[in-house]
Amino acid sequence: VSHELRTPLASIRANAEALLDNPPNDPDLQRRFLNTIVQQTERLARMTDDLLVLAQAEARPIPQVQQVRLREVVWSLREQLRPQAEAAQVTVCVEVPEDLVVCAQRDQLEQILWNLMDNAIKYNRPGGRVCVRAHKIPEGSQIVVEDTGIGIPHEHLERIFERFYRVDKARSRAKGGTGLGLSIVKHLVEAHGGRVWVESEWGTGSRFGVVLPDSRGGQDCQ
Repeated sequence: VSHELRTPLASIRANAEALLDNPPNDPDLQRRFLNTIVQQTERLARMTDDLLVLAQAEARPIPQVQQVRLREVVWSLREQLRPQAEAAQVTVCVEVPEDLVVCAQRDQLEQILWNLMDNAIKYNRPGGRVCVRAHKIPEGSQIVVEDTGIGIPHEHLERIFERFYRVDKARSRAKGGTGLGLSIVKHLVEAHGGRVWVESEWGTGSRFGVVLPDSRGGQDCQ
């Protein structure tokens, strides 16, 4: 964690010191320094938020679950992510039955799906597609987020849910990633008594699946 925090802090300090010690007369150069400071500050803020979510998931292992209409949640997230998807020229489709109800803590369910959908858009190609599908299985509810993006090399799949693990560190940082999103997904899904999986090949897109049981820790959905 300390290394991940030191990197943006070092960048902020270097750019701030450059402005203080030898202020450039060129307004474009000044703006470049300031933009870097703002970007790294935003990155630190995102990382802090993600670390807090992760700590809360670990501290409260059994969430208070309830019945949640999945289609409502997915459609809401689709609308929130619409500007990002349009900027990336990515289409987001939703194939979730209107009456499908999952057993989950709603805020945590939103966090799980936000991270998966955000990644699927972020690491896609112009003209690409992201599709969210769900159905009932004997274990409970299965949700799949599938994309036509760059995919993940097979040798990275076993570690993809580890904290701060990145397949392409430079690309991840350039996209604004903190390296914590998939780790948060895994912790939150497992706190619900569920499981998460991934199928992918480099260059052919990815499928992330989440299975949530219909009850958790003796709690039935209300």
